[in-house]
Amino acid sequence: MTLSELTAIALRGGEEILKIYATAFDSETKADSSPVTEADINCEAVMKPLLARLAPDVVIVAEEAVSAGDVPAEAKRLFLVDPLDGTKEFINRNGDFTVNIALVENGVPVAGVVYAPAIGTLWAGSAEEGAFKATVKDGQIGERQAIACRNAPESLVAVGSRSHGSAATEEWLKRYTVERFVSRGSSLKFCLVAEGEANVYPRLGRTMEWDTAAGDAVLRAAGGIVTTLDGRPLAYGKRQQENDVDFANPHFVAFADPLLATKLAQDAG
Repeated sequence: MTLSELTAIALRGGEEILKIYATAFDSETKADSSPVTEADINCEAVMKPLLARLAPDVVIVAEEAVSAGDVPAEAKRLFLVDPLDGTKEFINRNGDFTVNIALVENGVPVAGVVYAPAIGTLWAGSAEEGAFKATVKDGQIGERQAIACRNAPESLVAVGSRSHGSAATEEWLKRYTVERFVSRGSSLKFCLVAEGEANVYPRLGRTMEWDTAAGDAVLRAAGGIVTTLDGRPLAYGKRQQENDVDFANPHFVAFADPLLATKLAQDAG
């Protein structure tokens, strides 16, 4: 499958989100205490059959379906889908929310699309096609602009969560000289690293695989890497974990410059 096919599905999901965004919508709280809106549900309902038609042999792991107890069998190839990443940002109407679709093969995110419908910007990347950014207007994607990570300077630009910041993150960053810290919501943080606007994104807090896989795929395609705190590449399709639920991530760091990740692994060792 091509990035164009995946982006078309993400754009279709974004249409459903913007329909709700323009109304006086309500939100509910799920069992894990995270919020959910009609936009999350409608977007997922539109995209799942499109993905199933595109790749019938690929298992679909979608956030709202899993939350409702629909957990598919283990598979080596799967789509990880977050129909509305950054629901808190959606509720606060600040634009920092995204549609996330990732293709994972043997634990590695090999293709991903991150679409921010409110700000009209889409990022996509794959191992075969590289990474790009594009403007979206009236549901149509414009010219692709190739993006790439940049080597780490002496003073870094760090990006972190708008809604889930922590003292632990601030402490972790003290190992580096940080010139500036930028707060953004959803998987947009990965995209800032991928396009060279930031150097590092540490996340010392709770995330699930559908939160990160698409942004991770874009970042890898742009030349970056996402690792656990001991320097191992972040893996996907995690099931039957000893200390956590299926698809839960450990703490991780997204790096624009893989050399920074190498140093982290050496320090951990």
